[in-house]
Amino acid sequence: MDSRMMGFDSPLFSALQHMLDATDDSDKSVSAPTRTYVRDAKAMAATPADVKEYPNSYTFIVDMPGLKSGDIKVQVEDDNVLVISGERKREEEKEGVKYVKMERRVGKFMRKFALPENSNTDKISAVCQDGVLTVTVEKLPPPEPKKPKTIEVKIA
Repeated sequence: MDSRMMGFDSPLFSALQHMLDATDDSDKSVSAPTRTYVRDAKAMAATPADVKEYPNSYTFIVDMPGLKSGDIKVQVEDDNVLVISGERKREEEKEGVKYVKMERRVGKFMRKFALPENSNTDKISAVCQDGVLTVTVEKLPPPEPKKPKTIEVKIA
């Protein structure tokens, strides 16, 4: 996959932004994505993650360099959607200092993951260490196999 497809300057995001800017407010019948949708799509594209499955859990790993735990939010929506979100803020500018180059990403970030049916949403933990967020979702135990029901045969 071309790495430019996932950046803010990708053709997809440019097209979505153009659609938003070109939408005529007087014609509400045009179905165009909202600004919130475009913002969320950019935030999701800018937040890569790794997902691992272990015998007893699922693990979601997201790089979060320079963020404090208060800048990161981990939630479960609709009983089966894991949402990792937050905001990376720009450093306060000091008098007499100017940026020569600014490449680190700032702003909101978000990722949503549909959790498998065997996820135990009551057993989720999140740890951020050395700039890496690890969210662990435990699996529910497998259901007990049903034993066959024996029916007594009566003699008439």
